[in-house]
Amino acid sequence: MIATLLPATVRGVEAYGDVRDEPPFPGEADLVAAAVEGRRREFVTTRRCARQALAQLGLPPVAIRPGPGRAPRWPTGVVGSLTHCTGYRAAAVARAEDVSAVGIDGEPHAPLPGGVLESVVVPGETEMLRRITRVDPTTHWDRLLFSAKESVYKAWFPLTGRWLGFEDARLEIDPHARTFTAHLRVAGHRLDGASPLTSLAGSFLVGRGLVLTAVVVEPRA
Repeated sequence: MIATLLPATVRGVEAYGDVRDEPPFPGEADLVAAAVEGRRREFVTTRRCARQALAQLGLPPVAIRPGPGRAPRWPTGVVGSLTHCTGYRAAAVARAEDVSAVGIDGEPHAPLPGGVLESVVVPGETEMLRRITRVDPTTHWDRLLFSAKESVYKAWFPLTGRWLGFEDARLEIDPHARTFTAHLRVAGHRLDGASPLTSLAGSFLVGRGLVLTAVVVEPRA
C-alpha cells in the first residue's frame, strides 16, 4: 500500500505482522532491551522493513539508531521515514540526491480518541473536516488529519532541525484527489540552504483498516 503513495525514487517496504522471536539487528538490541514484547516486535519489524528498503537502493544492512529528535539516523546520503501502528509497520527511503525528505505515517482507520482532536486542529480545520465528511462520511477524517500532520513533521524535522507542533501547520485536504497541503505557520529555514519552507504537500489512502499518509520533498524545492 505505501508504495502507491511514493514516487519511483522512493522505496517503500511494509509488513502487516511480526516474526515471532525475531532478534534485534546487531547494534540495535540496547534500544529495546527494556521494552515490553509488543514494542520490541514492532521495533524489530519496522527496522527490518527499513533494511529491505535500503537493499532496494543497493545499500548494505546497517543498524538504524535514533539521531537528533529521535529521528532515525540513516546512512550518509540517504533520507527516510518509519512508521508503525497496530497491525502495520513500514519504512520509506531514498537517496538524498533524488529526494530532500520523506515522511510517512500509518494509523488505524478509526476515530481519534476523545480529546485528541482538540489538540490537533487549528482555526479553519474543524469546518474543513465537517465539509469533507459531508463529501465522504465513510472516512475518519479526524484520524487522517492527525496522520497527515505526523507525516509533515517527519519530513520537516530533517530539513530544518526544528520541532513542529500540530498547531504549527494548517491542512487543506482534497477528498477527491486524495491529497493534502500543509500551510506552515512558522518559519522553515532549511538546513540545505534552499528556499524556506512555507508549505508541504502529501497524499493519502485508506484501506485494509488503515490510514496511510506520505510527504515527499523534492530536492531544493
